[in-house]
Amino acid sequence: MDQLTASIIFITFLFVLLGSGVWVGLSLMGVAFVGIELIAGRASGGAMINIIWGASSSWTLTALPLFIWMGEILFRTRLSEDMFKGLSPWLGRLPGGLVHTNIVGCTVFAAVSGSSAATLTTVGRMSIPELRKRNYPEHLVVGTLAGAATLGLMIPPSLMFIVYGVTINESIRELFIAGTIPGLVLACLFMLYVGGYALISKKWNPIEDERMNIKQKLWNSRFLLPVIALIVVVIGSMYAGIATATEAAAFGVIGALVLAAAQGSLTLYAFKESLMGAVRTSAMIALILAGAAFLSLAMGYTGLPRALADTIATFELSRFELLMALLVFYIVLGCFLDGISSIVLTMAIVEPMIRDAGIDVIWFGVFVTVVIEMAQITPPIGFNLFVMQGLTKHPMSYIAKAALPMFLIMVLMAFLLIAFPEMATWLPDVLRNTPNA
Repeated sequence: MDQLTASIIFITFLFVLLGSGVWVGLSLMGVAFVGIELIAGRASGGAMINIIWGASSSWTLTALPLFIWMGEILFRTRLSEDMFKGLSPWLGRLPGGLVHTNIVGCTVFAAVSGSSAATLTTVGRMSIPELRKRNYPEHLVVGTLAGAATLGLMIPPSLMFIVYGVTINESIRELFIAGTIPGLVLACLFMLYVGGYALISKKWNPIEDERMNIKQKLWNSRFLLPVIALIVVVIGSMYAGIATATEAAAFGVIGALVLAAAQGSLTLYAFKESLMGAVRTSAMIALILAGAAFLSLAMGYTGLPRALADTIATFELSRFELLMALLVFYIVLGCFLDGISSIVLTMAIVEPMIRDAGIDVIWFGVFVTVVIEMAQITPPIGFNLFVMQGLTKHPMSYIAKAALPMFLIMVLMAFLLIAFPEMATWLPDVLRNTPNA
């Protein structure tokens, strides 16, 4: 069977399964089964068992459920309320006022969660009522929260980096470190937009809180100490070379349990709910990864990834042109699939292309994560839009329109990464060149 026919069969069968509502992981396995049995002409049973076991028993993958559990525990604490109390005295006098608490709060929580949805829900359930009470523009509150929550995919510990690293067998620790500076730069771009809007808008008229002196501000900052300590334990242990990503995740779970107990939030019910929430999410991601591994094997048997890579190579695209094509491709794909599915579904084909083009795979992990972040706020499947709709009860069209400026800022960030790749590669290079790191 020629490669064109094989490609058509793969794509058609995959979209039929996805469109019929079959789980993504099972859809990937079904397509792989057809590929091996009918296209490659091989027995699929033994291969399926071996590849699924191999994909599911990776030690590196252990970090995933641990980081998810840490986020689930923190979701049930008073962390968001404490963050607002600690941040608002310092941010209230900036141009844009307390809207910055959306961005900084999401950035801080992203550093201990790794999940975009958990970041959005935790910060949003506290900041939205407070900002509404102070008469901040609703569209700005909604848009900045939906956009800034995507930092949960970029700021380590990022679940997206874990999935990407496992999929292409690259260092998760280096991916975490690579995402730090771009994540902070993106947060600063969001804040610049808010400040600029506040300075030029004629309708900007929020109710200001009573001014605090420096002593009062420092006293309120005590509310930030628990989350800062947790960030230092989780992220600092990896940066210092004390712990691997999996060990840092275990430290994070212990720290989250201690924090929840100290706040009086660690009830038996909350513990069970956090554990079951982590199990459900981890099982879903593990099934997708197992299906993707089996599909990659099937594609290898058919020679499809290499054939497509060779076909694209005949176009003689420059590095920039290839990245632009992938940028558009992932934005369109993100309109229909969640970020994790987009990564695992495409890496078997995309990885050979970027390696042949001489693109650093660690840098590309950061680049593709920025693009996947855009997918979180693009209809019709943008997951953050659904979460935001549940929090605010606004129509989906209103939320998507409010988040549009944040989407455009992410597009700008993608171009900045292309123009200044050192943003993502400098820290990993320092790590590699540091003895005993």
